[in-house]
Amino acid sequence: MFKFIKGHLESITGIEIYPMISLIIFFTFFVTLFWWVFTAKKEYINKVSNLPLDH
Repeated sequence: MFKFIKGHLESITGIEIYPMISLIIFFTFFVTLFWWVFTAKKEYINKVSNLPLDH
């Protein structure tokens, strides 16, 4: 089954760009997420973490 899929994908021209685009999107998302986590204000984190308890 995998040989069929691999052979079919290799026949598509320009298909090699899609893994690179996926890697760039993945890397950008997680770098942005880490940046936001490390720069978020402590007060905001405490406020958001207490939301489920504030009924």
